[in-house]
Amino acid sequence: QLVESGGGLVQAGGSLRLSCAASGSIVSIGAMAWYRQAPGKERELVAGISRGGTSNYADSVKGRFTISRDNAKKSVYLQMNGLKPEDTGVYYCNAGILSSGTYSPRNYWGQGTQVTVSS
Repeated sequence: QLVESGGGLVQAGGSLRLSCAASGSIVSIGAMAWYRQAPGKERELVAGISRGGTSNYADSVKGRFTISRDNAKKSVYLQMNGLKPEDTGVYYCNAGILSSGTYSPRNYWGQGTQVTVSS
């Protein structure tokens, strides 16, 4: 139900914009977030955003990354500027979604999109 796009290979200092769209019989979407997992490391939170637009960021990306969402399009975005080699990893979209016919939201993950930053 979550599909990411926008990953790729970029040189250090460059920019990428990730997109994630939710689909299905969705009643509402709560908080949305981007996580990343570097090789040999645990998955970590990069940025999160509430339904009302309040955002939070990992210290390592503050001032460089911006998370946003479009509730009408059921989408969340991550604008990444000033990319560094240490930003390399698989980026995953995450969202709490209440689906039609259910009574409580469920946590969903996208399939991931690779971001590689060369030095």
